[in-house]
Amino acid sequence: MAREKFKTLTEQMFYILLCLQEECNGVDIMDKVSEMTGGRVQIGPGTLYSLLERFQEAYMIKQTKVEGRKRSYRITQNGQNALIEEYERLHKLIAAYDGYWQMRRDI
Repeated sequence: MAREKFKTLTEQMFYILLCLQEECNGVDIMDKVSEMTGGRVQIGPGTLYSLLERFQEAYMIKQTKVEGRKRSYRITQNGQNALIEEYERLHKLIAAYDGYWQMRRDI
């Protein structure tokens, strides 16, 4: 079965939306994601700008400023909702994992 668009977020999607709690341009986003993850997650320009376009089409982010070729973005309420849903989904996964290992220890 195909995954519903943006029902779950990839790691790159999650971090992009997290960065856009504040107005950022593409270079800012790439730098912030690398900093947040200690360099573990890198987002290349092709991936980044493709995702930014898809997020805009889904009204998850909005363009806030254009200075020449430099464009800045910020998360919308739709994007915030998706980010919160993903956060909650991840917490449920962790709780299930912890519950499984707790049950195994009790055996």
